Amino acid sequence: MVLNIAHRGARSLAPENTLPAIRKAWEVGADVLEIDVAVTMDGRLIILHDDLLQRTTDVGRQFPDRARQPCTTFTLAEIRSLDAGSWFEADDPFGQIADGNISPAELQSYEGVTIPTLEEVLLLVKEKSWWINIEIKQVPPPMESFPITDAVLQCIAQNQVSADRLIISSFVHEYIREVRAKRPDIEINALIGLSDSGRQEWRDYEFSVYNADAEYTDEEQILTAHEHGCRVNLYTVNSPAEMRRFIRAGVKGLFTDFPQVLARMVGMNP
Repeated sequence: MVLNIAHRGARSLAPENTLPAIRKAWEVGADVLEIDVAVTMDGRLIILHDDLLQRTTDVGRQFPDRARQPCTTFTLAEIRSLDAGSWFEADDPFGQIADGNISPAELQSYEGVTIPTLEEVLLLVKEKSWWINIEIKQVPPPMESFPITDAVLQCIAQNQVSADRLIISSFVHEYIREVRAKRPDIEINALIGLSDSGRQEWRDYEFSVYNADAEYTDEEQILTAHEHGCRVNLYTVNSPAEMRRFIRAGVKGLFTDFPQVLARMVGMNP
């Protein structure tokens, strides 16, 4: 059975990487939650995909002179003061508002939503005995020397999250090598696929699980990875036709912005 991995939560139905998107992913039946971990200027771990805050918050309104500065130049208190939810209704990024799949009450509840901390998300996942894939983002200046891998592992330990419900992934393979050395009981996934490059970097198949870009992956690559004893997850698969194609190809999991669609499909035995 393919794993239904909610990409930044159910981000087609709620603002990505927020608690509403995470709760929605649980409600629609995702097997695994995928979130992105970044760090603030004062060394706190937050859930954010982009280096900049512009796309998913009102930073331009609250801090107009700093809007194009990375999250690593803001304190946690400053980041928590931002509205990370209202943009979703204005942008309707996946057309689900227009299609009538999100109620007015839900939209209203997204207004003023804040960027969560990693600890908040881990506690929610632990409460639900759910799986989580934590992607560690490369840390931008001026915090590039911050020991983010150690900080993530410390947060996991402090919150007593079971290793059998954890996956840590990254495009920065040195990060996951650190995890492998310090916490061999935690599954690591190597992210590969350079944006707009048209190629994957499988290299010597060092890792047991690869999270590859579906746009640049075909059945032959999946078969070759399997022959090397590797499992393959693909990101980001939103089309039902592509979901069926890659399920037939034997992938382990699919990262999707539409976990509600994949859950229905798997339930119908595609």
